[in-house]
Amino acid sequence: MLKFYGYKKCGTCRKAEKCLQQAGIAFEFVDITENPPTAQEIEAIAEQAQVPLNKLFNTSGVLYRELKIKERLPALSKREILALLAGNGRLIKRPLISDGRHATVGLNEERLRKIWCE
Repeated sequence: MLKFYGYKKCGTCRKAEKCLQQAGIAFEFVDITENPPTAQEIEAIAEQAQVPLNKLFNTSGVLYRELKIKERLPALSKREILALLAGNGRLIKRPLISDGRHATVGLNEERLRKIWCE
């Protein structure tokens, strides 16, 4: 079953949820702000989605700006990036969707349909 890390108040997450529901795809919704994925899960999702770790940050989020992640990112190690992301779900680009083999990050409707709905 798909694991859908999202936030109910997020318009992007609602669009992705609707797309999956319309396709009849079952998924487990996990509130990313209350139960963010672990560092190990984040690393696996990045690999499955073929996305570099730095692309998992929610760059439009308030916390991203407050913590000045953009300026700090070049100097951060992989372990530090994973710790930041796992430590606060509001830093993670959403939704994160994974079945353990494939994953998508954010809402790219074409990719979402291709991977989950076809």
